[in-house]
Amino acid sequence: MNTSSFIAGRYFRSKKKRNFITVLSIISMVGVAVGTIALVVVMSVFNGLEDLIRSLFASFDAELKIEPAKGKSFLAPEAWLAEIRDIEGVEVLTEVIEDNVLYEHDDNQLVAKIKGVSDNFLDQGRFANGYFWGDTTLGTELRPGAILGRGVGFFLSIHLNEPNSSLKVFYPKAPRSAGSIDPTQLYNSAQLEPRAFFSIEQQFDDEYVIAPLHFTRDLLNYGEKRTALEIKVKEGASVADVQKRLKAHLGQDFLVKNADEQHAGLIRTVKLEKLFVFLTLTFILAIASFNIFFSLSMLAIEKKKDIAVLKAMGARDSMIRRIFLKQGALIALSGAVIGLVLGYLTVLAQDTFGLVSLGISSAVVDAYPVRIVWSDFAWISVAVISITLLASWRPAIIASQVETVREL
Repeated sequence: MNTSSFIAGRYFRSKKKRNFITVLSIISMVGVAVGTIALVVVMSVFNGLEDLIRSLFASFDAELKIEPAKGKSFLAPEAWLAEIRDIEGVEVLTEVIEDNVLYEHDDNQLVAKIKGVSDNFLDQGRFANGYFWGDTTLGTELRPGAILGRGVGFFLSIHLNEPNSSLKVFYPKAPRSAGSIDPTQLYNSAQLEPRAFFSIEQQFDDEYVIAPLHFTRDLLNYGEKRTALEIKVKEGASVADVQKRLKAHLGQDFLVKNADEQHAGLIRTVKLEKLFVFLTLTFILAIASFNIFFSLSMLAIEKKKDIAVLKAMGARDSMIRRIFLKQGALIALSGAVIGLVLGYLTVLAQDTFGLVSLGISSAVVDAYPVRIVWSDFAWISVAVISITLLASWRPAIIASQVETVREL
């Protein structure tokens, strides 16, 4: 083999190596971009689900809810209620009596909750989300009406257009005499007129019937006792500030919960799921970053002579390490920027056009809800940078250990 053939062979082999390293770097960049897109989209979906849960619960729950710290109920005399109404920021105060009762309609029976509420219950903007059909009132003193969850109505086979339809309600009570055999001494009973259905979330749809406060009070023999008070805050007032004022006024005997605290367990579960999904996808992104490790390792092997020349010219090991770390950072940064931009555009398209449907005909929303939180972008960027530094560190160390005398 002559000299020119040998040089040409080395040139083409070197060119193939460079092309291979370039392709590997591009693959690494694409892998980082895809992983970043997945993180942006999935975290935005969890944000959207969290907002959806809050909006659905807001249709049924109050902005602030007062409950006893101990026990099931508390005395609520009118003078005491008037003091709460006068607290700055309180617009509507709704009295609530809630307990389990037995419902009966057309030989169908169901144990569910009855929620007796003041006449101003619907003034708090209830049922703004979800579905609601029927009369928006709770009847009259003589003909009390009920707003039923769709699941309760379905189980009891209730039809709103059925003439003279009535819903029987039973509540157990202590008999006057221990030896009584009269069954009417064991329970109170009354009748409600079904007037409307609501559908918000299965937990509420299958368990709740809304009834007038006076009806529930008499049926359950509660008198001045209440199980909760629900507060609507004045427009423009801070919910947190009103909550602090109520806590200061009521003291240690009562709990004042905002919307998130009323369903703290569910909200916490969604946040934990989001955290674990973030960690899982970050781990997958770390696996994809192995391409950065391989491409930089190949580059360190390919550029041994160039590194030796730099060292002979006075370059320190720290400088060599920085060069390779910057090379890895450049690959990862390019992939991260592309991924963040494409992820943002994907989420924006989903929010605008609803590209991916839930596939549930009776769902409150047709498509997966999404919401962009800019702090998520910051955490994703931190994860990508950290993974890149870890993936680039070992090749940078290898490159800095090149022996000048041996390679030259």
